Amino acid sequence: MANDRGKSGAQSGLMRISTLNLTPSTEYLRSASSRAPPSSDAPRSRPAWDSAPGGGVGRVFGYGSRVTEFAQPLREQDVASDPFEQFARWFAEAGEAVIRAPEAAAVATATPDGAPSLRMVLVKQTSEPAFVFFSNYDSRKGRELAANPRAALLFHWDALGRQVRLEGVVERLAAAASAEYVRSRPRGSQLSALASHQSRPVVDRETLEARVEELAACYAGRELPVPDFWGGYRLLPDSFEFWQHREDRLHDRLLYTRADPPPGWKLVRLAP
Repeated sequence: MANDRGKSGAQSGLMRISTLNLTPSTEYLRSASSRAPPSSDAPRSRPAWDSAPGGGVGRVFGYGSRVTEFAQPLREQDVASDPFEQFARWFAEAGEAVIRAPEAAAVATATPDGAPSLRMVLVKQTSEPAFVFFSNYDSRKGRELAANPRAALLFHWDALGRQVRLEGVVERLAAAASAEYVRSRPRGSQLSALASHQSRPVVDRETLEARVEELAACYAGRELPVPDFWGGYRLLPDSFEFWQHREDRLHDRLLYTRADPPPGWKLVRLAP
């Protein structure tokens, strides 16, 4: 395992990981229940390729809707020179927009021969130099990262018409830092992590629940052990893309890549 502390310098455990409330707020639930479905200025006919069964694609998701309130410009002169700072700005705005779990992201991994897989995770730290998430090391993502230690993260904040894409090398978090995070989790979550051989077949749910009950009884009144097969990963980005919805598909896309020679970042605009 890579020396996590040596590479991050300032990192010491998970003291910079903030505790995030993942329960939808009353404000979020109220605003979600009152939202009207998107509408168009005028009815439009269905395209020819969305026709009878067997003759077209089928249902067209979102056809006829417009997204105008999202269409805020993303201009080079307005963004930070450091993508971590720019991410912090957008992340704060996602929180202010009452987006539930703005730290949720899709993480993509791949086997050495290029077969991809994708799933959602909760990113627990987003400060330079890394983005941190946790998993079972024996899960599919864990096995793929062991064989091919690169990944991509995608944050999608639909309420703002925004996406952030990151790509980079992934390494395991230091064992002490992983243990500190494990200890901060609710006891039920710790029991579930101990009981579950993630991504492996299980006979039925009852078997899994019985294993949780067995572990709960075994460690009643005692601190639970930290499983050696469960812990954190650090994605160290070498690229960030900030994507902003604009009207008529002329979206804004700004890409940060590592400067050559370092330090610093290079910023370019991509065609939508």
